[in-house]
Amino acid sequence: MSWWRSGGKLHVIHRGVYAFGHASVPIEGRLVAALLHAGPGAVLSHSTAAWWWKLIDKAPDFIEVSSSSRAASVPGVRVHHPRHLECTRHRRFPVTPVPRTLVDFAAKASLTQVRLALAEADYRRLLDVKAIEGALCPGRPGSTRLRYALERHQPRFARARSPLEIRFLLLCESAGIPLPEVNVRVAGWKVDALWRRQRLVVELDAYGNHHTRAQIDRDRRKELHLRKAGFPVVRYSEQQVDGEQTAVVADVLARLEELEP
Repeated sequence: MSWWRSGGKLHVIHRGVYAFGHASVPIEGRLVAALLHAGPGAVLSHSTAAWWWKLIDKAPDFIEVSSSSRAASVPGVRVHHPRHLECTRHRRFPVTPVPRTLVDFAAKASLTQVRLALAEADYRRLLDVKAIEGALCPGRPGSTRLRYALERHQPRFARARSPLEIRFLLLCESAGIPLPEVNVRVAGWKVDALWRRQRLVVELDAYGNHHTRAQIDRDRRKELHLRKAGFPVVRYSEQQVDGEQTAVVADVLARLEELEP
């Protein structure tokens, strides 16, 4: 082994865990290395489990695993030692079940992040409310925040496909505006937000989008077709959603009142 290491064939990932051939290891290899480091029976957990279940989009900056061994955390890997280790398999890897994953994730995530993870679980048909309630325990980190998020669960948050859309939904919710449908098709066009009863469409322009001539032409053609079909369109920029919230809320409320059937 020392000859392979000196010859550049073996590369140390963690103590006693090596990569053969290349020091650059893809994510699945790094997950395997973390599990090997944590010892027999270790599972992906916390934010890493949430990412592996696709409840969050961004891979965490470090890998989190849970183990019944005495393995310690090392750079890039955080090892947890729960009193009771729960395990299932998903996409070939041992991982905590969704209810336990959500509880553990909620221990460090913000309330908004937890709500979005719940919505994603619902969207992917992984949400079992009774099982989640069974995983909530007094004193268990994350239980209080997850219970609070569960009481305010909004499945349609999962249909938002951009941070701007999510912030717009949160703005509507905070103002008491009934939430619109998100990313649905209207008259042959996919729209960002729709209040179906009032037939109001809202389109959101993120920084850097809708600036080329082709994009502008497509937006105008889309608006023309939607208006012809009886769906007035209102546009808000990212700067307005983030920096002119009072004005945006007032405008949405005025439009909804004006279009109330």
